[in-house]
Amino acid sequence: MIAIGCDHGGFELKNKIIAYFKENNIPCKDFGIAVCESVDYPDIAYPVAKSVAAGECEKGILICGTGIGMSMAANKVKGIRAAVCTDHFSARYTRLHNDANILCLGGRVLGDAFALELVDLFLNTPFEGGRHQNRVDKIHAIEKADR
Repeated sequence: MIAIGCDHGGFELKNKIIAYFKENNIPCKDFGIAVCESVDYPDIAYPVAKSVAAGECEKGILICGTGIGMSMAANKVKGIRAAVCTDHFSARYTRLHNDANILCLGGRVLGDAFALELVDLFLNTPFEGGRHQNRVDKIHAIEKADR
């Protein structure tokens, strides 16, 4: 199950991603917004991030105007590694090397078809583990030490 949410800056792209999920039989849970009205991105980022951190959803996708605000809010939740991706390399390597669990996209800076390519790369690229696991473990250690 993929958690997905957006603010008003990502509303149209979120709906296109959900349509893509339906076409490809990818289960998702929509955390909003349901209508394109102004909303504060942390109000959406938090429940998406909590659902991923709790294991209720395998991964998440958050969309705002740039993806930056959503990533900042989501990364405050323990266990979340949210990454803003604007290119194929980043979408692939944030999974391979960082085991990112939330993809953040900018609805105002990415074309729809390109954004769907990034979603596909993110969802279908496995974590390599190995030497990269040690680095992810160090991120977890920072979370524990800073709480």
